[in-house]
Amino acid sequence: MKKALFLDRDGVINEDRAYPWKPEQIVFVDGIFSLCRKALDKGYILVVVTNQAGVARGYFTENDVKKLHEWMSGKFMEQGIEISAFYYCPYHPKGVTEQYRKDSDCRKPAPGMVLKAVEDFGIDISRSLMVGDKPSDRIKLEGLKSVIIKSNYTGEDYDVESLLDIESLL
Repeated sequence: MKKALFLDRDGVINEDRAYPWKPEQIVFVDGIFSLCRKALDKGYILVVVTNQAGVARGYFTENDVKKLHEWMSGKFMEQGIEISAFYYCPYHPKGVTEQYRKDSDCRKPAPGMVLKAVEDFGIDISRSLMVGDKPSDRIKLEGLKSVIIKSNYTGEDYDVESLLDIESLL
């Protein structure tokens, strides 16, 4: 079975700016490409799991999210880094778009996106790692270690100061 480095998107891969959905809004976090290369070198696959409530809030569409993820994947490929998959959750219980206004088992901290990746790629959760920047990125899944990077969302509830600290955990 494979091991995966699960990455939150906004705040881990790219700077967390209010609901980014266009390439020109993306600024990659310092150290993300280095971390991903190191993970690949150690046999991890890379999987992005991201809540995208902006869809439910009517800020952008699922198609916009998919296009951005294709663009991001291309930017990683330019760095010699393959992201195996992007999973996103467009739902939010307070969404303004009826179709997306609901609780969902894919919305972190629920494990839906991670469980889908496990099914799709044959991932061993006990050998994998989730990296996020919010307490909600602590996935509620027994056996999966979640590490939270200090951010504006964490208060005292974080494990490491930066992406550089993650490299030693791989």
